[in-house]
Amino acid sequence: MTDRAGTPAEPDPPAPGDGAGDGATGATGAEDAAAGTPEGPAPGKPRRHWLRWTALGVSVVLLGAAGAGWWFYRKLDGNITTDTTAADELRRYEKERPPANSSAARNILLIGSDTRSGEGNERYGRDKGTQRSDTVILLHLAAGKRSATAVSLPRDLMVTVPGCRKPDGSRTREQFAQFNLAFEVGGTACTIRTVEKLTGTRIDHHMVIDFQGFKKMVDAVDGVEVCLKEPVDDADAHLKLPAGRQTLHGEQALGFVRARKSLGNGSDTERMDRQQQFLGALVNKVQSNGVLLNPARLYPVLDAATKSITTDAGLDSLRDLYDLARSMRAIPTERVQFLTVPRRPYSYNANRDELVQPAADQLFEQLREDEPVAVEPGAKDEEREPENAGVTPSPAPTPTFTGRNAAEGVCS
Repeated sequence: MTDRAGTPAEPDPPAPGDGAGDGATGATGAEDAAAGTPEGPAPGKPRRHWLRWTALGVSVVLLGAAGAGWWFYRKLDGNITTDTTAADELRRYEKERPPANSSAARNILLIGSDTRSGEGNERYGRDKGTQRSDTVILLHLAAGKRSATAVSLPRDLMVTVPGCRKPDGSRTREQFAQFNLAFEVGGTACTIRTVEKLTGTRIDHHMVIDFQGFKKMVDAVDGVEVCLKEPVDDADAHLKLPAGRQTLHGEQALGFVRARKSLGNGSDTERMDRQQQFLGALVNKVQSNGVLLNPARLYPVLDAATKSITTDAGLDSLRDLYDLARSMRAIPTERVQFLTVPRRPYSYNANRDELVQPAADQLFEQLREDEPVAVEPGAKDEEREPENAGVTPSPAPTPTFTGRNAAEGVCS
């Protein structure tokens, strides 16, 4: 008798007169025990043996997967280069910097370096031991993941560059000069201090990427689509393309965002607009499920990204970058906005730029206060930089800025 399948029950108490304890009854019990039953212990051993091996196999697979995952994590985490020099220099000038954000909003300075040093970069020109910021974008991530606003700062913008520490240890004097001089003489820290002085906005983090890093990122997502109204042949940018819709990979993509004289009216403003279009399409591509939810495609993207950037200590781990990517992922592409700071030709040199006021200061104030920035597409400029470049007239007190969003794509 059993209480439940496979569980022996307690024996029933013997009834009077059954002869419990006599020899006959004892013998019978022994014979029954010896005979066993189909649910007895002997037939169950092979099953337990099989279960043990199955459990062992599953454990090995899980441990192997965990080990591989840890190896990939350590490899990607180790790819990232930390910029401690900039942090040391910025601490020296902490008292003159804008106050830190009181909200959860973050400001990240993205710097595209035109350095010719490093593997593969020598083909873009002779290394003179200096570098300039080919592209600088102030990325504002609003609190609550409401929006992301990327503001391009022209390299030809005339600004006050503070006195900065040079690579040889000497220091420069404060000077009124082109914006990209800051990166040449004082690197990332000097560029950050120049932007903070210009905008009154505290820079929380920074990333620097060079030519090779940009190309690897584009290749990792299997290219980005662009549309050209006319064929392009630009020897300086190493770019030769037919007209029409096409997908650009590393070298061609770099040439597309760097070309100036052979595309459009040759202005740096139009080049920045083209960069913004391309970055919007790149964001769209990375946010697609075909990349983020596909480990086979996601790993090369992460590998290229981590190898390509130099960051401050606040973004120098895979976890930090993952949190940043997750924040961007939560923002709808139509709320990922790109614009150029309102600018116009400099009064004393038409080949340089100056800010359009009060629009520029209004934009900087909105970023500081984490207020929404209104961005709408604007008509393409046929002439170089009209007086109100970057600003759309608006009856409201807060201006609407000319720009685009990531949902539009580069072929819009």
